[in-house]
Amino acid sequence: MEESQNYGHRHPLLLLLNEHQPIVANCSRCGEKVSTPCFSCAQDCGFYLHKVCAEAPLELNHPFHLDHPLLLMQTAPYSFGHYICDFCHKEDNKFVYHCSCELDFHIKCVLFTFNIAENNLKELDHVALHDPLISTENGDYVAMCFGCCEPLANYTHFSPDFGFNLHEKCAKLPLKLNFTYHCQHPLLACHIECLSLPLDLAVEDKSHQHTFTRLLRRVPYICDACGIEGIYVAYTCSTCSIMVHKRCTTLARIIKSKWHDHRLFHKYFLPDEVRSSDCIICHNEVNPKHGSYCCSHCNITFHVRCVTEDKGLYSLVSLENEDEMPNESSIIVIERNDAGEATKIKHFKHMHNLMLGPFDGGYGNSCNGCMLPITDPCYYCSECVFFLHKTCAELPKMMNVWYHYCQEPLALISDKVFGCAECWLISNAFAYECCGCKTNICLRCVIALTPGARTSLKHKHPLFYYRRQHEKCNACGKANVRVFCCKDCNFVLDLGCFSLPIKARHKCDEHLLSLMDHDDNSYSKSHHCDICENSRDPNHWFYHCATCDTSAHVGCVLRRNYPFLKLGNIYEGTNHSHPLTIVKKKYYYPNCD
Repeated sequence: MEESQNYGHRHPLLLLLNEHQPIVANCSRCGEKVSTPCFSCAQDCGFYLHKVCAEAPLELNHPFHLDHPLLLMQTAPYSFGHYICDFCHKEDNKFVYHCSCELDFHIKCVLFTFNIAENNLKELDHVALHDPLISTENGDYVAMCFGCCEPLANYTHFSPDFGFNLHEKCAKLPLKLNFTYHCQHPLLACHIECLSLPLDLAVEDKSHQHTFTRLLRRVPYICDACGIEGIYVAYTCSTCSIMVHKRCTTLARIIKSKWHDHRLFHKYFLPDEVRSSDCIICHNEVNPKHGSYCCSHCNITFHVRCVTEDKGLYSLVSLENEDEMPNESSIIVIERNDAGEATKIKHFKHMHNLMLGPFDGGYGNSCNGCMLPITDPCYYCSECVFFLHKTCAELPKMMNVWYHYCQEPLALISDKVFGCAECWLISNAFAYECCGCKTNICLRCVIALTPGARTSLKHKHPLFYYRRQHEKCNACGKANVRVFCCKDCNFVLDLGCFSLPIKARHKCDEHLLSLMDHDDNSYSKSHHCDICENSRDPNHWFYHCATCDTSAHVGCVLRRNYPFLKLGNIYEGTNHSHPLTIVKKKYYYPNCD
């Protein structure tokens, strides 16, 4: 044990070298379990660092990313603090290697790949060689090599804690190579499949009725299977006159995706009568002349790369007649009008029949599904105070959603106090609960994140949701990577602001407060919040009462008043010995326990 520099910590650090000394702690930089050699705080404040994490350089020029240096930062430069590692795809909020082109990496991911690229395998001496057969709850499967994308069967391989797998032979390949079929320049390693020898002269494709033959001549081409340009070796089918990437020779013909309710079929081209449409994921045009995944029931298409880039969001269908997940409705239709619209229904979450509005009176109430103010069209109960927007009533009992990575479906629940996993607001309205991990998502987020164009009452054009579009929100001014964007103008909303209720209540005013997207009052002293009494930005959205001239921050109205809790409901999820009833707090009530 010896004393060392403090690596930015406020106390001196001790270097622990004793391999037999038990340590139950996590590294303050990478978040993983600490083992010796490591650094420990001399004053025993709980601060630990892996030796490799402590000595990580503040700036790194990575061989796999030569355009810009990677900078080591304590937190990701985003307002929400979290980031998703672009190597292992895991979310984190600790130290990050960040690039100006919006790339983020864990410390261990960067250092491990750096050592691989530099062919420095001494850092891997502690990593055992494993059997490639991996056991899971759903059975055994053979892992894939990151370098060559081939199965690890019959090979030993490295398998560090974060799930990075390599053939031993691929780990030892040099970063640069003089290749027989490209003598002009040395090749920089990208995917090892490009360099494999001997050449695979023919590939049998299970999703294509003919054999693909490797084209030995290097020519530029557009892959007929995925529509993306090819710049290295191609495989051709002379019978169908198509040319594809090697990885596209193994595309599944049928998949199930969390982006869509029906099965998706891979097509090399679509008939002439099928018009081009936008991909639901990236919202860019899908060219019907190139390969895509499409639904046989709906006029919906996906780019191949978009729908298959995340393996956790789709599964393979082995048989064409394999059953799909039943899309069971939440309602039973009792009566319909002449236009076929359901006017009288029975919802499985309410004891009485519901009638389709308009309904005179009671519109000061909120929808029992999403807790937003009632607007037409809606269903109401004539026997008790119960309302459901038509959209909320028609949501299915079970669904799969693309933004929840658990493999289990989500079930519609009600009358349970929960915190939404997407917007983090507290509610006891309807929600979708994961049958596996029990995560809850409110109906407002479920509806907002349903694939397709969305409308906002504060914008005239449709908005589209992007998962990796780092933009500044027009409503709150904060930058976010998951935003709704307008394709016609520079208008952006993050998820929280997109789902804001147009009307809201607060004890600061006897009237309903209206959501405003700008302040016409140029008098600077009026730009304050009547709840917290602090200043507010007139360019940010706020709540306002025109009758009383009351203005307030969005957060002061919503997060301090729990607007999505139904009054009168019983809550038993506390450490208190008796059930609690949700009521409005009066000014003379004691402080919250």
